[in-house]
Parts: sequence; structure tokens; C-alpha cells
Amino acid sequence: MLIAAINGSPNRDGNTAMLLRETLSAAQKLGAEPHLINVAEALNDLAQPFCDSCTYPCNAACAEGNKLGEALAILRRADGLIIGSPVYYGTISGQLAAFWDKTNTLWQSKALLNVVGGAVTVAQARFGGQETTLKAIHDLMLVQGMIIVGDGHRDFDCGHHGVCAQQPSGEDVNAIERAHIMARRIVEVAGATQSLRYRS
Repeated sequence: MLIAAINGSPNRDGNTAMLLRETLSAAQKLGAEPHLINVAEALNDLAQPFCDSCTYPCNAACAEGNKLGEALAILRRADGLIIGSPVYYGTISGQLAAFWDKTNTLWQSKALLNVVGGAVTVAQARFGGQETTLKAIHDLMLVQGMIIVGDGHRDFDCGHHGVCAQQPSGEDVNAIERAHIMARRIVEVAGATQSLRYRS
């Protein structure tokens, strides 16, 4: 089972990345193969980092032989996906939005259909737009036909909509605990839904 995490922050080692590493560490302890994707790096070597609908249907020409192509190849194999973003004006980062637009080729091939997803976010303040950012991430997942986990397990709570943290995330004990719980939920549901995923 492959569990991937997408770091939507421009910072490779910032608060969002730290929280995502916690989720991947917990998933790995449950037997999953972890992988972290940094969107800023995946977009860095592109002449055009923003999708401009150069072809329809998308032929993924922008992802040939580069880091974006490597990232999309990982997502094609993923059973679970955790997307993280810092809060930028109450929503996701521009880097994450640009990267997700590049996943149009995955939508066309149904590569993320029934992949299990969860979201994490970090803001400077305790009530700094975390839940609206989580909902924006959920919208990204819903368009791909993903299965989103949230609250509701009989034994533990990963947050109603996902993991909300306050900077510095490494000191937010509540968020770290919920990151571990979310990983457990994703691995559990991914295992139960494996036969539903479309693999070409």
C-alpha cells in the first residue's frame, strides 16, 4: 500500500511538511510505503508552471521527463493521499493550486478515483482559516472522485474535517496526535477499498 503526501507549501521543511511527515511516519508504522511530494519542487523546472489548457484532452506534455512527471507517477500508484497546505488568505497556497491543475491527466484516466484522502493545514493563529482551507482541499479531492476521511471513527477523532495546526506545528501536540489518527484512518479505509481503485 502506497500512502503519498503532498506538501503544498513553498517551504520544503516548514510547518506543513513537518505535519505531513508525522502522517507518513504513522502510516509507515502500519505497513504502508510512504512518499512525500513537494509541489514547489515539482513545478520548479517547468517553463509554464500554471495550466493554460494547452491541449484538450490533456496529453501531459508538461510532465515528460521532469519532476512533475515523477510526482504524477507516484500519485498514479497511491492508495491513500494526504494533502497539506498553509493557510493563504483563508484558502490553499498558489503552489498547491498550480500543481493540482496539472493533475488533469490523472482525472482523465481516473487514476485517483476511490483513492482515500485526508487534509492537513497550518496557520499562524489558532483560528486562522484552517477549516476553510481544509474544505478547499476537499474540493480538489472530490473532483477527482476520491474518498475523503474525517471524523466518525468509534474509537478516535482526527478532526471533523481534518488536521488543523497552529504555527509552529512541531509544538502543536493536538495537531500531531490528530495527524497520527488521520494516517490510521486512511490506511484502514484504503485497505478496505483496494478493489475499488482503477489501475490501468
